[in-house]
Amino acid sequence: MIDSPIERVIDLVDPSVNRIHNTSLSEARARVRRGDARGVRGIHGSFALVEREGEAVRLVRSLDRPLRYFLAKRSEGPALVASDRIDAIHGYLESQGLSGQFHPTYTRMVPAHHIVEVRLVGCPDPDAAYTRFFTPSHGTGPVDADELGRRYVEALAEEVAAWLRSLPETEPIGVCFSGGVDSGAVFLVTYDLLGKLGMNPGRLKAFTLSSGGGADLDQARRFLRSLDLEIFLETIETDPESLDPFEAVRVTEDYKPLDVECAAVSLALCRGIRSHYPDWRFLVDGDGGDENLKDYPIEENPELTIVSVVNNPLLYQEGWGVGRMKHSLTYSGGHSRSYTRTYAPARLCGFEGFSPFTRPNVVEAAEAIPFAALTRGDPRRLYALKGEVVSKGVEALTGKRMPVFPKRRFQRGALTEGEASRRFSFSEADYRMHLLSRYS
Repeated sequence: MIDSPIERVIDLVDPSVNRIHNTSLSEARARVRRGDARGVRGIHGSFALVEREGEAVRLVRSLDRPLRYFLAKRSEGPALVASDRIDAIHGYLESQGLSGQFHPTYTRMVPAHHIVEVRLVGCPDPDAAYTRFFTPSHGTGPVDADELGRRYVEALAEEVAAWLRSLPETEPIGVCFSGGVDSGAVFLVTYDLLGKLGMNPGRLKAFTLSSGGGADLDQARRFLRSLDLEIFLETIETDPESLDPFEAVRVTEDYKPLDVECAAVSLALCRGIRSHYPDWRFLVDGDGGDENLKDYPIEENPELTIVSVVNNPLLYQEGWGVGRMKHSLTYSGGHSRSYTRTYAPARLCGFEGFSPFTRPNVVEAAEAIPFAALTRGDPRRLYALKGEVVSKGVEALTGKRMPVFPKRRFQRGALTEGEASRRFSFSEADYRMHLLSRYS
């Protein structure tokens, strides 16, 4: 029996995924190494960090960066391997002659908003310890859509401004744009800030995917035309036959159908941008806006009611949460799990992506919204709330009245309805089997 402290830590995470705005990378690592929850909460930006302090290994990530780990047994002592990808962990183990220990379900995802500590490894391995570093107050804001919108979009703008200041001043910026509430808010806030910060708004483009004539392109045109900003629109055309959900399973290393579909369309958009612009680096999007404002059809999920949605903090960001029966150790839960639909396609195509909606200060502003008081048990009020709050906030900040269109999923807006149903006709079991077959 191997029963000893972790002998080796292998960190396969590319350090370039870290974009920290308010402190040095070495100081951020020191906070993680100490297990300093308050200090980790104070790290502003995107990060995926693995640190060792004696026998303890501590891992932490922001919501928009996946981080996985695996414990391998070796005669010299146990080793912890960390990466943003399952296949990278498998590849390392294979290179060391340890692949016989591997199964994808033995990997563990670091859940967002937690410090994960792995201290001693034996047979069997003990559970990791989890320490929250982000616990926003719930429902404490005013019952006033104007004020809530102002606070939410101000938090959004602060994150966009910090990100803009961190970029090289001549680099172009692409917005993954559908004309929906979230990508619309991101575009208008970014455009407004470029001017206020003395930067060139001509760096900006709104990239809209059209795969056989979906509704998003018309919506994007109407959105920008109404604000006399249509000059920023650039259409990315792709053949619907090129959309391969099984490739998306490979890229995201997950099998949830809606996320697989979204990733397949994201791949098409990223590849289209890359083919037009070989040197483009930076993309910004609105992923996480639906989660923050709880804008998902409750009737499509038999586990949920309006009461459970509005009364459970961070439900859509974290799922049911660490320590709950349905929390997945392999995948985490909620947006903490699903963000690979955005991260992995962008990373594969050589982009550095960013969504301000994933930042804790923006999530905190959303969690302060008193959803129960504003919706009074009516799902229709909940679905209308996001457009009202965000549009009011955007107008307060930028002076522009943002058009609000009905919600439409990205993968449905890029294709015609019939084509989307045809391309994405597979089940979760089909996708899961395909993922596992890669390691059989």
